[in-house]
Amino acid sequence: MTRDSDARYMSQALTLGRRGLGRVWPNPAVGCVITKRGRVLGRGRTADGGRPHAETEALAMAGAAARGATAHVTLEPCSHHGKTPPCADALIAAGVARVVVAVHDPDARVAGRGIEALRDAGIEVETGMLRVRAETDLAGYLMNRRVGRPRVTLKLASSFDGRIATATGESRWITGPLARRTVHAMRARHDAVLVGAGTARADDPALTVRGLGPMPQPVRVVAARRLDLPEGRLAETLDQGPLWLCHGSEATGDRRAAWRDRGARLFECPVEHRQVDLADMLGQLGAAGLTSVFCEGGGTLASALLGAGLVDEIVGITAGVALGAEGTPALGAMGLDALADAPRFDLIESRPLGPDLMHRWQVQRQSAA
Repeated sequence: MTRDSDARYMSQALTLGRRGLGRVWPNPAVGCVITKRGRVLGRGRTADGGRPHAETEALAMAGAAARGATAHVTLEPCSHHGKTPPCADALIAAGVARVVVAVHDPDARVAGRGIEALRDAGIEVETGMLRVRAETDLAGYLMNRRVGRPRVTLKLASSFDGRIATATGESRWITGPLARRTVHAMRARHDAVLVGAGTARADDPALTVRGLGPMPQPVRVVAARRLDLPEGRLAETLDQGPLWLCHGSEATGDRRAAWRDRGARLFECPVEHRQVDLADMLGQLGAAGLTSVFCEGGGTLASALLGAGLVDEIVGITAGVALGAEGTPALGAMGLDALADAPRFDLIESRPLGPDLMHRWQVQRQSAA
């Protein structure tokens, strides 16, 4: 098989894997394509909920024809026994002759053992095919396994002059219908949606994915130091998706019990500067299985995440309207005295969304995580 053919089939596997983003945590969104002599025999992705795994799905489609075939897998096949048998063992038992892998799995239970098992069984293994693309797709999972927290995307939808509401608090709608639909699609590709207590009190959001048909809902996460949240849409929609509340020790027992009784999951975090310790919060969310978080505000939470170096990507959606200095800024105070201390970003995409402009930025870091 030529390298161009390997790249083409790996590209197909990546496309399959991306369909699982936001649907498969705590597992990675993996894709697999099995081929022989230029013919695709089986395709699969990690199923919603995290299992069956991609290799198992593709092998089931290929059946006995998988013997002597090539499997293109976006992540190193697992080699440990969990709720399902190892995928490396399944590939060996199926008799595949060759496995092409995009990215090594940094999970301590795998970390090269899957590839080693395949090679020990006499299977030819090639690694690194479309590695950069695969690392982009699997960025949340890789960050969770490498540094113990989910990858954080911060969304800032604002006026041309960086405001999210007028002086009277009016904010619906600054951006247009296409931008709002795009935000719902972004929510769907993340494991969780995060807001601060101020946004929960002011906007009474549901934080669900709407208008895109039936699908698994992301976890709704609220950072609320005192658990002083209204009994609004978050409470009313607990049957639609999980609600996780991150609070400090000062949250009263009555408030904790009330939210637990409704079905919310609570995480107690240390408090820093009258705010939930965000690094600890994200560490707990990562330990609970989340690999990607989509933060939608408000300004205080957004600026705190940026100041703590906990934002990995920013999605800006700018509307062609100006609200003036009296409007509510998209970011709260950051305490910056020197321009050199300001976080900086690299532009990775920009495109119109109807009358609005979307721009995506990757946070510059001194060294890779």
